Amino acid sequence: MVAKINSGKSISKALNYNEQKVQQGRAELLEAANFLKEAKDLNFYEKMLHFERHLNMNERASTNSLHVSLNFDVTEKLSNEKMVEIAAVYMEKIGFGHQPYLVYRHQDAGHPHLHIVSTNIERNGKRISMHNLGKNQSEKARKEIEVDFKLVKAENHKLAQSQELLTVDAKKISYGKSETKRAISNVLATVYNTYKYTSLPEYNAVLQLYNVIAERGAEDSRMFKQRGLNYRVLNEAGNKVGTPIKASAFYMKPTLANLEKKFAENDAFRMPYQKKLQTTIGWILHQQLKGLEDFARSLEKQRINVVLRRSAEGQVYGITYVDHASKTVFNGSELGKEYSAKAVLEKCGEMALKPELLKQKQVDEKKPQRSQQKDFIRKKSSSAIPHAKKPSKNILDTVLRPSRTNDFVPQEFLQKKKKRKYLSL
Repeated sequence: MVAKINSGKSISKALNYNEQKVQQGRAELLEAANFLKEAKDLNFYEKMLHFERHLNMNERASTNSLHVSLNFDVTEKLSNEKMVEIAAVYMEKIGFGHQPYLVYRHQDAGHPHLHIVSTNIERNGKRISMHNLGKNQSEKARKEIEVDFKLVKAENHKLAQSQELLTVDAKKISYGKSETKRAISNVLATVYNTYKYTSLPEYNAVLQLYNVIAERGAEDSRMFKQRGLNYRVLNEAGNKVGTPIKASAFYMKPTLANLEKKFAENDAFRMPYQKKLQTTIGWILHQQLKGLEDFARSLEKQRINVVLRRSAEGQVYGITYVDHASKTVFNGSELGKEYSAKAVLEKCGEMALKPELLKQKQVDEKKPQRSQQKDFIRKKSSSAIPHAKKPSKNILDTVLRPSRTNDFVPQEFLQKKKKRKYLSL
């Protein structure tokens, strides 16, 4: 069993997320624990009202909601009653057994899993601390539940395989076929807390596999200066379509500030998987490859996606590897020279734009027009004397060389004389 915890500032978003799944026929409400009515007799407003009674007891608390997902191995055959029982034991072990909570069984993945929505504000207004809840209470609880209910253990390779994406294309967004925010939210639910990325480009490397991108805007834009982040849908050609949506509008709050926290954490979490990824890529590179597409297809069979970074002219200057088995993301240069874009393209018999040339090109494009003209004149002047010899370093030549006279003339002497005007008689 794998437990994932999200704490937030808006319990209504967690409730809306699960209720929408119910309306779509992709989830069902199994239990309403510590509510005044049975689950089947509650409407949305009654659920929200009951939570708000607790929230109103402590309006100063910034974090007031708990959203947990419990994921089971694909081979598990769990009845609704068994899931409710597991949820009750789990909530009791993490210290939320007396709190109101809702249990939803989701049916939108290849493995059985459930979601639990609750609040950490008690009836007396006290706040249940959720600091390190996932690492401490939750981790201990899930291990005990695995033993008590005889579940497949999370450390078992079979469970790890069941949590993988069956096919990356299965959840790609097709613009116009689904509501944009909901579609992006589903992708973020898969990527944001699951993959181990350490930068925005690496994060986008995964999102782009689902036709989504996170963007900060131009460096001189107001959004960039205020450290904002928008999410956009991409069409099949990789172009942005539809209206951008602010990161703060999504339940899990995938803002730039929160992402940067994950960047630091993920750097350590992904390192144990680096060696295996290097070995897999190296094994593919030592085969007879017919080109870059052949290289990418071979890695896809190992559940590794290749994401290329290209210049405006379409030339490749970077490569990122997304390993779906370990949920890790690495730039090629981080893995080593032999895994970089330059080395891979040379192996595949294709041309790459050298990073130093790309950098120089970007610098040249930013130069003022006057600087470019000076460079042109300097190059032209130097080319006019191709056979010019370097000055001799001999001391005698230096001594006997005639000194240059001072050609400086004060500015006032350079002024043109005014012509006298003669009056015609």
